[in-house]
Amino acid sequence: MSEKKDPGIWDGFKAFLMRGNVVDLAVAVVIGAAFTNIVNAVVKGIINPLVGAIGTKNLDHYSSCLSSACEGERGIQILWGSVLGAALSFVITAAVVYFLVVLPMAKYLARVEARRKAKEGTQEVIELTELEVLKEIRDALVAQRGSGHNQQ
Repeated sequence: MSEKKDPGIWDGFKAFLMRGNVVDLAVAVVIGAAFTNIVNAVVKGIINPLVGAIGTKNLDHYSSCLSSACEGERGIQILWGSVLGAALSFVITAAVVYFLVVLPMAKYLARVEARRKAKEGTQEVIELTELEVLKEIRDALVAQRGSGHNQQ
């Protein structure tokens, strides 16, 4: 008697890795990591100097003290400059993704949908015209049959 074995953990893992969406996700993560470096460079090279025109060039130096004495590492500091830098990085990333990926893709899909609807509309007009012609032929045949029927 031969017993059928359930697929092992290793076989399941291999099947999981071979699915297309896992590979796509891995590529997206790698591209995202590379894009993060670009955004960080833009924040450090462009945004921070622009903010530096008002104050310090490094946003990490912006902080507020919660305790009465904040010197060096002592005291309770809120590093809101770091949060501002991260927020700017996020906004820049979101804007680039929206304007360079999402918006063009939405416009492209809208054009494809409009073409599809226009094609379907033309198809319906042709079908309606054919239907009208067939109705006219039917009416003409009925009229001929009726007029020929009355002559007998």
